[in-house]
Amino acid sequence: MALDFSGLLLLDGASGTMYQQQGLKPGELPEMLNLQRPELVERVARAYVEAGSQVICTNTFGVNRRKLAGSGHRVSEVVLAAVTIARRAAGDSARVALDVGPLGELLEPMGSLTFEAAYDLFAEVMEAGERAGADLILIETMTDLYETRAALLAAKERTSLPVLVSMSFDETGRTFTGCTVASMARTLEGLGADAVGVNCSVGPDSLRDIIAEMSRATRLPIIAKPNAGLPDPSDGHYSLGAEDFARAMARLVEAGATIIGGCCGTSPDYIRALRAAVKGMGPAPRHYEAISFVCTPTLPLPITGVRPIGERINPTGKKRLQQALLAGDLDYVTGLALQQKDAGAAILDVNVGYPGVDEVALLPRVVKHLQAVIDLPLQLDSVNPDALEAALRVYNGKPAVNSVNGDEKNMARILPLVKKYGAAVVGLAMDEKGLPASCGERLDIARRILERARACGIPKEDVWIDCLTLTVSAQQKQAAETLEALRRVREELGLQTVLGVSNISFGLPNRVLMTQTFLTQAMAAGLTLPIINPNQREIMDAIAAHRVLSGEDVDSRDYVARFATAPGEPKAAATAPAAATMTLREAIIRGLRAEAGALAKAALGTVSGLALVEEQLIPALDQVGADYERGAVFLPQLLSAAQAAQAVFAEVKEAMTSGGDRPVVRGRLILATVRGDIHDIGKNIVKTVLENYGYEVLDLGRDVPPETIAETAVREGIRLVGLSALMTTTLPAMEETVRLLRQLPEPPVTLVGGAVVTEEYARRMGADYYAKDARAAVEVARRVFG
Repeated sequence: MALDFSGLLLLDGASGTMYQQQGLKPGELPEMLNLQRPELVERVARAYVEAGSQVICTNTFGVNRRKLAGSGHRVSEVVLAAVTIARRAAGDSARVALDVGPLGELLEPMGSLTFEAAYDLFAEVMEAGERAGADLILIETMTDLYETRAALLAAKERTSLPVLVSMSFDETGRTFTGCTVASMARTLEGLGADAVGVNCSVGPDSLRDIIAEMSRATRLPIIAKPNAGLPDPSDGHYSLGAEDFARAMARLVEAGATIIGGCCGTSPDYIRALRAAVKGMGPAPRHYEAISFVCTPTLPLPITGVRPIGERINPTGKKRLQQALLAGDLDYVTGLALQQKDAGAAILDVNVGYPGVDEVALLPRVVKHLQAVIDLPLQLDSVNPDALEAALRVYNGKPAVNSVNGDEKNMARILPLVKKYGAAVVGLAMDEKGLPASCGERLDIARRILERARACGIPKEDVWIDCLTLTVSAQQKQAAETLEALRRVREELGLQTVLGVSNISFGLPNRVLMTQTFLTQAMAAGLTLPIINPNQREIMDAIAAHRVLSGEDVDSRDYVARFATAPGEPKAAATAPAAATMTLREAIIRGLRAEAGALAKAALGTVSGLALVEEQLIPALDQVGADYERGAVFLPQLLSAAQAAQAVFAEVKEAMTSGGDRPVVRGRLILATVRGDIHDIGKNIVKTVLENYGYEVLDLGRDVPPETIAETAVREGIRLVGLSALMTTTLPAMEETVRLLRQLPEPPVTLVGGAVVTEEYARRMGADYYAKDARAAVEVARRVFG
């Protein structure tokens, strides 16, 4: 039975809760049931087939080498058993999807797991699934686009199976790590997913806008596999019954979903009701927006107007950058990126090609370093295909590639890479014969590049054309040819246009004036992606004025904000603080670990460690925390600031220890994931943030018995205990732990949190405090310790 995406496709529902109802104990790995109780797994799968599921998932959501460590079983063994069971249950009525969930660890830069290690873990599972006979792969419940990228690449490169990918979004339209719908959909489509969508996290009523937005951001079939509403922490029941769930799902089909099923809280009854509710329905009309687009996870960037590309990360003519690249000084590169971001660049061109530099090794390192600090999309600039592929592979989001030209050999090397990794590409209007003198010849090359790109499967909107700028002092007539070529590329081909604008003024006095004037004419001719130095105020002023005159800057809001200082006095372009003038607080907020550590070490020569913590570190973390609360920054930035704070604390501890003082400790507390719960990412995030506020955390790990927590609290004289739970089935263990702690002669303050915990339920179980996130946990610690 072939997999058909042309109509509606019915998936299955939750299995974990059904396993628990039939004897799976909290904390046990559901995947072990494939070996220990295969009849139970098959019974659940068969129930979904009988309810109407056309695709059923294998019981492999949590299978990977690390999670199986200590079990005595191999990935291939568990996957083979799971696929065999699902195949028996499916018979000729359904297809079998290898179910792949998150690894349970944070990837770099938020955590310590490298992208390459994550890829290897996923690849082992994918290969085992295809060997065992799975029909397709479902990657689901992802929250980190980088982890999702690793999983999808592993699936596409190591198997020949169709791959469906879904992530979990909340009501804000972002994932736990801040990834947007548009960034997810366009990135994963570019990487070759066969369908994309959303699962888990919330109920169907909260997903309508997300599904509608996704239908504008992708051509692919859209998955909707939500929870049955929200769980009641007291008994684990979800808020939507089968009929209400099915009616809400029909509305998601109207919004654009075509691959539908259920997640937490659903059962075969829900799938049966869903099948009846969508009977006779077909795919809704789609409203895909074919626009040029690049992104990072948290910053989608549609090219719907002028978007300046910062040119400063290019060693040509820059001795200090050349030295930094040769020395591997990536912090200097980050400084250039920050300066350009603050000055108004929308995209950063990144070129590390220089004699003596191993570009294949260095370009991906620079990409990783930059995306740990900067949320702007990158344009990867290299003539080396191997360097480009190495960087494309580790880029988190959708980048641009600079560049390809009209030479057939060049296009044959570069365009397949652009297609594989879903990037946009800059096409230079030149070929093996060099740069044509006439506008018409440049246009012909642009057409050729577009034709070859589309033949490779690259969408038209992902092709940008650079008509090339020659210095006016040497070839004066070429300025007019370039402007005319720009105009015709926009009008006749409908493509975005790129131009290295500053080349026009080379060798002339008052270069800025000449560059600014040419830029103004080029934008009027259709230039949308000028490559410029954004630190030159006059250049950015010209762009600000053009945006008003073109109608892009509605009501001149950005223009007024830029120049709203004293009358007649232009506002200076913002720049990032130079290394010599950056404050410690700024370095922490920006997540600059090396700079923060160096500034702290220097400051400790004149101020005490306690003063540094109280006057610099804590206010910086408070500002980042406040920005996180209001949605101005997201988890990557929060953790980046925490990591910078770690560097500061290391210097403070070193200084105080060497001076005979005790390091600053604001209070000691316990953190633990309760008995039966093996999830600890949220707990680990709270731990990281608390430690960087100066609290000493005794981390007892996950699946911790109540007695162990109580005994440790007594032995260590602990005043605050934090408990985490992700599953409703482990809430009784949390409640038991709270009750045991309250019975102690000197009971500690209890703090509870986790995905299934609510403030109301925290009060009901007798906990002293509830914290929805790491920021709230810090506030609780402050109240307890003063």
